[in-house]
Amino acid sequence: MLSTLSRLRELIWQDWIWFPPGLGWADLQDHDGKVYPKMGDLWFTLPVALCFLLIRQVFERTVGTPMAGLLGVKDKHRVSATPNPALEAYFCRTSKHPEPSCIESLSKTSGYSVRQVQRWFRRRRNQDRPSKVKKFQEASWRFTFYLIAFFAGLWALIDKPWFWDMKEMWTGFPKMPLLPSQYWYYMLELGFYVSLVLSVATDVKRKDFKEQIVHHVATILLISFSWLVNYIRAGTLIMLVHDTSDSLMESAKIFNYAGWRRTCNFFFTMFAAVFIVTRLVILPFWIIHTTWVYPLTLYPAFPGFYFFNGLLIVLQCLHVFWAILILRMVVKFLPGNHIVADERSDHEESETEDEDAEHSRKEVSKNGHAQNGHTPLNNNHGKME
Repeated sequence: MLSTLSRLRELIWQDWIWFPPGLGWADLQDHDGKVYPKMGDLWFTLPVALCFLLIRQVFERTVGTPMAGLLGVKDKHRVSATPNPALEAYFCRTSKHPEPSCIESLSKTSGYSVRQVQRWFRRRRNQDRPSKVKKFQEASWRFTFYLIAFFAGLWALIDKPWFWDMKEMWTGFPKMPLLPSQYWYYMLELGFYVSLVLSVATDVKRKDFKEQIVHHVATILLISFSWLVNYIRAGTLIMLVHDTSDSLMESAKIFNYAGWRRTCNFFFTMFAAVFIVTRLVILPFWIIHTTWVYPLTLYPAFPGFYFFNGLLIVLQCLHVFWAILILRMVVKFLPGNHIVADERSDHEESETEDEDAEHSRKEVSKNGHAQNGHTPLNNNHGKME
């Protein structure tokens, strides 16, 4: 068994897989005071991630909550759903949004009227939704990190030749010594994204939850792989490009939750412009071009080359997906000058939604029509107290 694992390990880490011909892991051995990235360094990101989780809890309580109070962010009063085993079982195991055809049967099994069942599910869904203060806390924490990370990355890169001429990222590859600024930039960024994965169960869930998970996993793989094979110059540029717009998006969310309409619109407009320039122009046409096209003029392609650029293509596809959402939001808020609503968010349902739907069904019933081919539900029941 051990010999099989040893052979498998040797096969996976062969030089020809991860490096161009003539280069390999031996080129990344420390010598003459020069330090190179090591696989063992990545384990340090786990305690960094745990520290981020701890700092986040302290930040949200000592900074996020008081800031929410100063900006007037308050939670709406929510009426909890009355405990009902039959409805709770359906909610947890079948669906949070029962079909109209199922509501009558749920009414019979639960002992509630149709309207009471509708109201119960609405209140039960609202119970699982994060409060506005929680959303504000999360946005303020991410805004703080992304802003600090952007300026830290800019400080680490501003005086480097590959920041101004991206072809320089391949000069001397892979025998490029690791700089202290690169080490800490990588550890902090990777630790932060690991902390996002660890906290995914408690973070605010949005409609693009699956895309967010794919993004976090692809980012962690991309950062880790670029560290292992010393693509660090490219990696730092990619991280900086991502951090550039993220803080603007979180600031727009902060002012959205606070109800500062014009300020929110201003920051969201700034975010949309910066996102499109950095994610849809600079990243694909400058950085990915320099990692995909230019290296082929220096070295023949190798498996690691395809793996790295494949992860970049995954991220780029996600950027196109999010750009479409962003442009849809821009189109919605510009003409009417309304507060930007994050299309990825799951919005809280108001207490009047079911009553409005009920009124509409009664109007349809008076006209002798059935909605969507179904007989209108019997609504002659008492209200839930």
